[in-house]
Amino acid sequence: MRKTIVMFDMDGTLTEARQAFDYSLLGDSLYSLTNAGVDIGIITGSDEDYLREQMGEFLLKSSSRYKTHLMPCNGTKYFRPPKFANEDFRLNTYASMKAALGAENYRKLIEELILSQVHMSSYGIPLTGHFINCRGSLINWCPIGRNADEEERELFKTLDQAERIREAVIAELKAMLEQKGLLRQLTIKFGGDTSFDIYPKGWDKTYGLRHFQGWDVWFVGDRCEEDGNDYEIFQACEDRSYDTTGPAHTRQIVEEIINKIKEQT
Repeated sequence: MRKTIVMFDMDGTLTEARQAFDYSLLGDSLYSLTNAGVDIGIITGSDEDYLREQMGEFLLKSSSRYKTHLMPCNGTKYFRPPKFANEDFRLNTYASMKAALGAENYRKLIEELILSQVHMSSYGIPLTGHFINCRGSLINWCPIGRNADEEERELFKTLDQAERIREAVIAELKAMLEQKGLLRQLTIKFGGDTSFDIYPKGWDKTYGLRHFQGWDVWFVGDRCEEDGNDYEIFQACEDRSYDTTGPAHTRQIVEEIINKIKEQT
């Protein structure tokens, strides 16, 4: 029999944005999946540290951890599930963005992001710290800074919704990268509510599918529109894809997936 895995985005799907996993809301649902013989994948643009921080209790204590695959940075980093209680998740795959682009092109990209960050101050947005996060295989650029508190994040979201700041910035950044001859090598997507994910072409979340050749793959995410970072994998999984509005909706979707899987067996 073919193995089955349900891949979940993290922010906005399993958790609220940058918040801890609510075990009381989704813990039993994910256990029901693994108890039905289904594996779980967590595939996110965030790096390993954020994934572990937000999913902490689930990864440390849940019996489902032995069937949970971690795929930070769109799956360009892949951690296999532990086999024993005292064993951690094991790094199996790692890809380097700097190696893929070349050191000089990578430097040019960082320079353009620094210039774009300076320009962002003209929009009157909050400015905190930790604006550019280089994750090895992906760059996350957060114009307000990842040090922003919830009030600052909400202010930016309100401004962005009213003035479409990120849409304008993406257009400007793409134009600059085109002039440098870099755009054809890169993809730029909205990352969550306040940032952008930038990575080599083809390193979107469909990268995670490479680890599960021959499996039946389902996907649940919240950024499934064309500019969202779940778009490509949402399209790739076709009728096994779900667009969620948040963790409470994800719980309902898990129940639906379990029922559909049972019907097929």
